[in-house]
Amino acid sequence: MQEPEIVETKSPDATMPNINNQTGTIAKLQPSAQSQEQWLKYGEQVSGFLATLPEYLASFFNRYKQPLISIGLIVAAIVAVKVVLAILDALNDIPLVAPTFELIGIGYSAWFVYRYLLQASTRQELTNEITALKSQVVGKQAPES
Repeated sequence: MQEPEIVETKSPDATMPNINNQTGTIAKLQPSAQSQEQWLKYGEQVSGFLATLPEYLASFFNRYKQPLISIGLIVAAIVAVKVVLAILDALNDIPLVAPTFELIGIGYSAWFVYRYLLQASTRQELTNEITALKSQVVGKQAPES
């Protein structure tokens, strides 16, 4: 198997500093005019892009306002659910808190059944309250029954 040859070449524009043999000082290399022009060109392009960026973002937001708001609300809802679940998980790790919450839930469920579901008149009252709440949320008048 033959190993590749490595050939070193040195260009006259090497990046090594020039050493003045007479005085023993090092002279700094000046960047070429072409590279300065390239940097100026890049700077102008970046400056132009940054100058038009606010207009572009404003037109983009105005064009896609409703979908962006919807996506933002969905992301916020997901984050809120994750935070609530994390808080509940942390509370669940505390001794006696989980059984206490279970007892509170069982007690409220028993009260709700006793208060609204056992008698026909209280079921009708619950139906009326739900209808009134629905009409407030939707904004329409519910038909009277």
